[in-house]
Amino acid sequence: MKVIMTAVLVALAAPAFAGDMQQPMNASDIKWGPVPPNIPAGAQLAVISGDPSKEGQPYTMRLKMPDGYKVPAHFHPVDEAATVISGSFNLGMGDKLDTSKTMELQPGGFAYAPAGMHHYAWVKGETVVQINGNGPFGITYVNPDDDPSKGMASKQQTARSPTGRMRCRSQCQPANTATY
Repeated sequence: MKVIMTAVLVALAAPAFAGDMQQPMNASDIKWGPVPPNIPAGAQLAVISGDPSKEGQPYTMRLKMPDGYKVPAHFHPVDEAATVISGSFNLGMGDKLDTSKTMELQPGGFAYAPAGMHHYAWVKGETVVQINGNGPFGITYVNPDDDPSKGMASKQQTARSPTGRMRCRSQCQPANTATY
């Protein structure tokens, strides 16, 4: 009798859980778009779930990087977890990108960086990394001259609508690209 009652309760609760669950997707369903201006150009970004711009909201993003792509030394305002989906992701810790002082992570490899930890990365071959955290996602370069958005104010103005929000391209970007 207890088993039947438990089954009935689970069946009744399932629609409530299903309403909160995001639709599952395959890799071929991912909608890739350009990275925000504060991430080096050439990569593509996809927000898989959540909203990386919202305080305390869990998010999952994927970053697809071309062969030889580099991200200079930087840190984040929140903890970040990264899992290599495909390719070869080379990760190092410190204040300056040094390809000789990195650890190569292969598909399935994992890295965790607490908020404020200085790190850098580069890839061999096209590489996809999944990034998980709780918003807001942000990136600050150890050397401000490494920030690719430096001097982009005039270019950003043309990409904004009259309300100041980023216009949608292949995917919508939050208005505050400095933290996304």
